[in-house]
Amino acid sequence: MKRKDKNTEQVILQTARKVFMQKGLAGARMQDIADQAGFNKALVHYYFTSKDKLFDLVFEQEFSNLFSNLAMIISSDLPLFEKIEKVVSLDIEHLSRFPGLPIFVLNEMSRNPEVILKRLKKIPVEKVLGVFQKQINAEIKKGTIKKITAEQLFINIQSLCIFPFIARPMIKALMQLDEKTYMAMIQKRKTEVAQFIIAAIKA
Repeated sequence: MKRKDKNTEQVILQTARKVFMQKGLAGARMQDIADQAGFNKALVHYYFTSKDKLFDLVFEQEFSNLFSNLAMIISSDLPLFEKIEKVVSLDIEHLSRFPGLPIFVLNEMSRNPEVILKRLKKIPVEKVLGVFQKQINAEIKKGTIKKITAEQLFINIQSLCIFPFIARPMIKALMQLDEKTYMAMIQKRKTEVAQFIIAAIKA
């Protein structure tokens, strides 16, 4: 049996990520992925036997990479405000590299809710937020911050980071921004969002 080449596998995965984010699971075809990767369809099927399996791998990689890094920050011994700064920076950096991710997830949630929910349930959010809540409770007790739950804080951070990517065309049109200016504004949000969140929860 022919050995699978890791470089070829990575090219197919990276191409599949782009195609899935452009067209979603239903709209994407293995032929699209093969054409964009510069391979024939038989080779793509040799590495990944079905579109669903390839989609599973892309989706899980995308979220496991982001969430494992978020979990590492949240579970660390860093002070709370520094954690918030790092989480915001990581979110925005990741979304800047994969700006189509939020729309992709929303589209797939409407088209294939069972498929997406099944994958999202594999992410141990509750466990990580439990660690976060202990630190938040300690800061509340010290009088450093107002009373807030880890869930609400996490949702607030994610909302402020994700929305500008979902509303990208609208924001660019309303504010008359070209792509370069828009991305410069997004990078500034690493500081703006962190400062806004910290100011909002400070006692």
